[in-house]
Amino acid sequence: MLFNSIEFLVFFPIVTIGYFLLPHKFRWLWLLVASCYFYMAFVPIYMVILGFTIIVDYYAGILIEQSEGSRRKWFLVMSLIANIGVLAVFKYYNFINENITWLLKGFALQNPIPYLEILLPIGLSFHTFQAMSYTIEVYRGNQKAERHFGIYSLYVMFYPQLVAGPIERPQNVLHQFHEEHYFDYKNVTNGLKLMAWGMFKKVVIADRLAAMVGQVYNHPQGYTGLPLIIATCLFSIQIFCDFSGYSDIALGSAQVMGFELMKNFDRPYFSKTISEFWRRWHISLSTWFRDYLYISLGGNRVSKWRREVNLFIVFLVSGIWHGASWNFVIWGAIHGFYLIFANQTKDIRNKIISSLGLNTWPIFYNILQVLTIFGLTSFAWIFFRAKDFQTASYIVSHLFTDLPQQISQLSNGEFFAKNVMLNKGELNFVMVILALIMMESVHWAQRGVHIRERLSQKPLWFRWLLYYGIIFATLFMGMYQAPAQFIYFQF
Repeated sequence: MLFNSIEFLVFFPIVTIGYFLLPHKFRWLWLLVASCYFYMAFVPIYMVILGFTIIVDYYAGILIEQSEGSRRKWFLVMSLIANIGVLAVFKYYNFINENITWLLKGFALQNPIPYLEILLPIGLSFHTFQAMSYTIEVYRGNQKAERHFGIYSLYVMFYPQLVAGPIERPQNVLHQFHEEHYFDYKNVTNGLKLMAWGMFKKVVIADRLAAMVGQVYNHPQGYTGLPLIIATCLFSIQIFCDFSGYSDIALGSAQVMGFELMKNFDRPYFSKTISEFWRRWHISLSTWFRDYLYISLGGNRVSKWRREVNLFIVFLVSGIWHGASWNFVIWGAIHGFYLIFANQTKDIRNKIISSLGLNTWPIFYNILQVLTIFGLTSFAWIFFRAKDFQTASYIVSHLFTDLPQQISQLSNGEFFAKNVMLNKGELNFVMVILALIMMESVHWAQRGVHIRERLSQKPLWFRWLLYYGIIFATLFMGMYQAPAQFIYFQF
């Protein structure tokens, strides 16, 4: 079930109202049944796969806690093998098989391993990582094994973050399912605001940009230069608004019922360094790799060059986590290279900046840093969005082709006449720009304490009108389009 669907608009109030009407002792069951229905709305058979990993990890957690010595590690390893094995079969089997076929072809051999016609379960990567974090934390002694099978199942299946995160830790979520939550006006209104805001980003901005970007990326050979650059930059905004919008809906729908999930995005395109970008983009995944892979490889406790190798490994794994394609591996490798290059050239860059006097113009320098990071991340997104390596190669090699002529055409409007990559003309582009300006204005206002204090003194009707009036007035702009899937479901 998509968040941006009519079905969810019916599902959400029924589940929420039922949750508050039921006695506390039955609420976990109500949420678990609702979550099962939510997940089965995609493909019912998915529940069998999810049920298998839930049973394995539930008993693994108990056995790890009850065991001593090497037996604890063996139970953890068995749990990890089960989870990674399911992920490998459904997400990576055919990808691995394709590469084996290509390798054997070089020796004039045929691959006897058959391909499988299997459908990737929605959100498998997300709830697999959440399940793995549970057994790892139990093994490390940071979390007591959950004895209530239903509560543990709800930890994995909680519908707001089941298919798209955030990827939670058991310490943050499990205890909340045991606690009694009361109807709280502030939680309800703040949660609804966050949901509406997420819907705005998803429907009004991301889905519109998807149509515009698709016109170029689906047939890139018909474009050179500026259209490719614009489409690439627009995709950067599209994927942020799509993913962060979906996360906002998840956090908001949980908050309405009194649950607190971790923040997943913090305006990442205002980052001044690549490392800062990854502290603000998909935070739950970045911290997952930090806590469970990077630290396990030695983290910062090893030599300088070993640390850089660890970073590169983490980003390669992050790339393949996002999708079974070499494009995603390259995307991860690019970010790994960015971080290593930044670490190794930090002193040199600081000297150059000082010699040029850039640090004496802080506003200009900050803007330059932000634009640089946006450009670097946008370049990497090419490999994320392109359907294959050949398409990505074409786009990269033609980014600056015909650029001078196209820039000169901007002044007389000839460029837009020749390169219509907007699904409903230039007005659509203007509407997206206005929506982006509104989004950043709201972010700026939310960070201003003085503005929030003044708003809190206004009448309730005025605040509701301000919060929702503009958002819902613009939501209709996306309603003529069919509901678009969450972008990560497409990879």
